[in-house]
Amino acid sequence: MSQNAKIVMDAVRAADHDRYLTALYAPADKRDALFSLYAFNAEIAGIRDRIHEALPGEVRLQWWRDVIAAGGEAGAGHPIAEALNATIATFNLPKPAFENMLDARIFDLYDDPMPSRTDLEGYCGETAAALIQLAAMLLDPGEAPRFAELAGRAGCAQAMTGLLLLLPLHRKRGQCFIPADILAAAGSSPAEFVTADGGLGAKRAVAAMMALAREHLTAFEQGAAALPVSLRPAFLPLALSRAYLTKMERGSPLDGVARLSALRRHWLLLRRASKGWPAL
Repeated sequence: MSQNAKIVMDAVRAADHDRYLTALYAPADKRDALFSLYAFNAEIAGIRDRIHEALPGEVRLQWWRDVIAAGGEAGAGHPIAEALNATIATFNLPKPAFENMLDARIFDLYDDPMPSRTDLEGYCGETAAALIQLAAMLLDPGEAPRFAELAGRAGCAQAMTGLLLLLPLHRKRGQCFIPADILAAAGSSPAEFVTADGGLGAKRAVAAMMALAREHLTAFEQGAAALPVSLRPAFLPLALSRAYLTKMERGSPLDGVARLSALRRHWLLLRRASKGWPAL
């Protein structure tokens, strides 16, 4: 493994350990490419945590746009940028998917409320679902197009589960990813939701968000039995989603829910990697 490849892999292991574990189930000759995708995703998802002002954050997103558009040696000296451009070129990945992902991440930099369920599903589609589909394309470009719709469902389930896990952090900094129409139906509002306790409406809205995540997860699981072995690593993060949702339902996402233990995560991933998803 080259020094750059190790830097990229270590970046994923530190920033997104769940996806790091799933990449280990991919064929050895595809792992570095997966790590480059996941490292890029971690980089742009964590911009707000590293750059606390919105405009400098947008400048960073634009830097990534320029690097990807230029391709080749653009981003030289930045291990993740170099690895990503090599992956895009080697596997002929569509650059517009990365541009859409970067556009979606602008929302993360501000405190604007998520307007509606449709907007939330669009955000999940351009971020988590796009990442799954890109991973599938480099694993098996012949089979990946057949499962694009399934990737959409998977991405919504995974992203919504992740947003629920991050609720305490988002509320602390005034962000609200719970759609305004769901909050209104629950008798709350974005402004009320991010206050200290959020009121009773906050609990109802979180329950509705969990139900929405489960709806997408169930739809994914209904089609997942047809996934070929070659594509399983791209969808493996979903092996953890149901367990995370179950744990949240037993606790309180508003207060924070502990992550699954390392042993539990390893077992769930191993089971799905070896057996796939049973038919529902």
